[in-house]
Amino acid sequence: MIRIVLADDHPVVREGLRAMLSAEPDLEVVADAANGPRAEALAAELRPDIVLMDLRMPGGGGVDSIVRMGEAGLPCRVIVLTTYETDRDILRAVEAGAAGYLLKDMPRGELAEAIRAAARGETVLAPSVAARLVDQLRARPERPRLSERETSVLRLVAEGCTNAEIGRRLFIGESTVKTHLLRVFGKLDVDDRTAAVTSALRHGLLDEQ
Repeated sequence: MIRIVLADDHPVVREGLRAMLSAEPDLEVVADAANGPRAEALAAELRPDIVLMDLRMPGGGGVDSIVRMGEAGLPCRVIVLTTYETDRDILRAVEAGAAGYLLKDMPRGELAEAIRAAARGETVLAPSVAARLVDQLRARPERPRLSERETSVLRLVAEGCTNAEIGRRLFIGESTVKTHLLRVFGKLDVDDRTAAVTSALRHGLLDEQ
């Protein structure tokens, strides 16, 4: 039996998914959540095989939740199930550790098969998502370049430091820290601290001395 936690901010979507998946003899929905943090708590408590998660939810979720569940060492595999298929959304989810990226308009049978495949350790992508991901990866610059100061700031972000703490440790003003971070976000094509660290680690930028 494959045990599943659903995370979606729309009750009707959660109810529909629960009904659809419960019709499959080997799939069991053990809980559902209206946002990412609640899904994280349920995943830690219930240890499901799969978390089926919407990408954007009030109260938090999506990429940040995928990152936190990975950092917590939870054994579940996270599949994004969303209506969004922008290049940035897809790449950020995959970089964060998502086991799949599916769209809500897919047939029930295909969704069930994708869940089974993810539970076996496979990566599952909607065909349109796979094509966009390949195109984006081919078009990306090989490696972004950060200045020495930008790298120092990002290393401290990775350590969990606030902007004020970074400023004190590097002997610069907090406004200067923010400026460096904005430049880092632009170079890495991200829009938050977690994504910046994830992208920098993937590129090996924080390994340099």
